Amino acid sequence: MRLPPVAPIIRAKLGSRPANGHTAFLPQIRKLVVEFCDKWPSSANTRTFLLNHIEHLAHKNPHVEFVVRQRMHKEPIIRGFYVNNRDKVVALNGLEVTQIQQKVQLLLDSSGAKIKPLKKSVESSTEAARGIWSGLHAEPPTL
Repeated sequence: MRLPPVAPIIRAKLGSRPANGHTAFLPQIRKLVVEFCDKWPSSANTRTFLLNHIEHLAHKNPHVEFVVRQRMHKEPIIRGFYVNNRDKVVALNGLEVTQIQQKVQLLLDSSGAKIKPLKKSVESSTEAARGIWSGLHAEPPTL
């Protein structure tokens, strides 16, 4: 005996958006693309980095998609793509292998947010309740 077809049960979405907080941390980088030329001498250190270090780096950061592409007749670069739909590009020409590791780590640790200048002074929107104190305007202490 066959059972009659069952109408689907309509449920609300039982998921939540992942967010950084006290119980979870989501790295902001999602993809790292290394582009290099197979023949140019400026890409020699990048090729050495890829041969010796990229596999360990990929195992250490399983949340990041690593892509290696050939970029014929151009300087080597590395691109970081972030969760907030921004990307950062760093040129690798003329860098040693250890400097390339530092640049990769810089992109892995970055949030992808736009760089904001820190030269602006801090200004309050309200005045201080007591005003500004100065030792020149204070009454001399009496004993």
